[in-house]
Amino acid sequence: MTRASTLRNRTGALLAGAALALTLGFAAPATAQVTAFKRAVAETVGEDEAVAAFYRDRGFEPVWTGPEDIQRLRREALLEAVTMASAHGLPAGRYDANALMAEMRAARTAEERGALDVHLSLTFGRFARDLSAGALDPRRVISGLKREVYIPDTADLLDKLESDDPRAVFRGLAPSSPEYGRLMREKMRLERVVARGGWGRPVSPGRIDPGESGSRVVPLRDRLIAMNYLRPTASAVYDSALEQAVKAFQADHGLAVDGIAGDSTLRELNHSPETRLQQVLVAMERERWLNRPGGLGKRHIKVNLTEFMARVYDDEKVTFETRAVIGSNESDRQTPEFSDEMDHMVINPSWYVPRSIIKNEYLPQLRRNPYAVSHLQILNSRGQVVSRNQSFAGSFPYSMRQPPGPKNALGQVKFMFPNKYNIYLHDTPAQHLFSRTVRAYSHGCVRLDDPYEFAYTLLAKQEDDPEGFFHSRLRTGAEARVNLVEPVPVHLIYRTAFTQAKGHVQYRPDIYNRDQTIWRALSAAGVVLGRGES
Repeated sequence: MTRASTLRNRTGALLAGAALALTLGFAAPATAQVTAFKRAVAETVGEDEAVAAFYRDRGFEPVWTGPEDIQRLRREALLEAVTMASAHGLPAGRYDANALMAEMRAARTAEERGALDVHLSLTFGRFARDLSAGALDPRRVISGLKREVYIPDTADLLDKLESDDPRAVFRGLAPSSPEYGRLMREKMRLERVVARGGWGRPVSPGRIDPGESGSRVVPLRDRLIAMNYLRPTASAVYDSALEQAVKAFQADHGLAVDGIAGDSTLRELNHSPETRLQQVLVAMERERWLNRPGGLGKRHIKVNLTEFMARVYDDEKVTFETRAVIGSNESDRQTPEFSDEMDHMVINPSWYVPRSIIKNEYLPQLRRNPYAVSHLQILNSRGQVVSRNQSFAGSFPYSMRQPPGPKNALGQVKFMFPNKYNIYLHDTPAQHLFSRTVRAYSHGCVRLDDPYEFAYTLLAKQEDDPEGFFHSRLRTGAEARVNLVEPVPVHLIYRTAFTQAKGHVQYRPDIYNRDQTIWRALSAAGVVLGRGES
């Protein structure tokens, strides 16, 4: 029997007593009872204005605690749902199914049932918000999380509960994305691994090469077998089958795929299933933060910062992807996480140097030598180029600009989704960085390896010859803004655990240490690492 079915059976047994207790006394409610019930509701509901308005609009009638079948079904649906909270990686103590059932059994008077009805509505609202939008407010956890979360209105959900099948309402709360479903499956798989004792002993440090044999190869072999990268074998030789298993593992963990068990490969291989489970739980919370009506957009762009990749999706299928360079690990250069809409691109862009870069990097050079960084123009408030034949020792009431050209810091095209963080996607002349496995070198914006092809993909929706159109603007050398007829949602995300339709779940290092911080906050909120059936 699975852990989920065990919880459901336990809930069903407890529900019977609670349902009976609530039904008693409701067969023929007296007017005084009804009045007392409504008074208790009105007095209890004041803490949540949305719920208070809902009860006022319905004349303070019961939602959960009446004797009708529909109210019994709502109670059962709520208790079943909150009992499964831990399966979603939520802090189950916030909803405490056992305490709710005890309250149901204890509610005898009209006043007690009125207070209970409100409590169940508030619990429903809290659970619905957590399951739909996340147990944490991302902006209160980390400053680099600029994510605007869609939070469902409790009164709207209660209205829906009145008109729809209760179990269908609860099923519709969690994100419906394939990613969320696959993460849940990975969570359950890892819990079973933990219950069985993990993946065996770690592999000792020190490079292991194909062709080697003996005692050092055995732990490597055994761990890859336990992780389902290698079929069971008794061979102690680092043969071609083991080499292919190492390569597959490396690909799934963003490592250089060379088939050699070096330091970085062994470091990833030796992570415990508990660590991977934490990553999955954080990824599920992050997926809830992205949950919104209508999804991420029929066509949308995702940049996964930990993966250093940018992708265009059409109807949930990847139609273009390219490598990316993101902000470096310094606190003031880390790329933030947020969503916005790309509405235009600029071909042959100028680069207007951010004030922070002027102050910290270029102004000290200009004060030593006014003719330094000569590839940049110095502009006054009217946009006129000023002479460098002066000292810049005092105040610096100027801006700096790099004109369009192949050596421009933004390359020859930038993709704009105007936002207050001044973050965008762009080309770059520093192409050598894309050959590296870890690509965190920018001041915060995202550089693309294949910006021309990215532009063609975006323009294909509005131009018969997107490549010809793009190059006709590029050849002029003049800065040109090209609006997108249909703006495209852009989502800058950060996932150290993410799935694919087939194959193993992918894992990446926590380059900005954001997931570690989120896990601490989830743990403090009451999320625990579960142990599945062995």
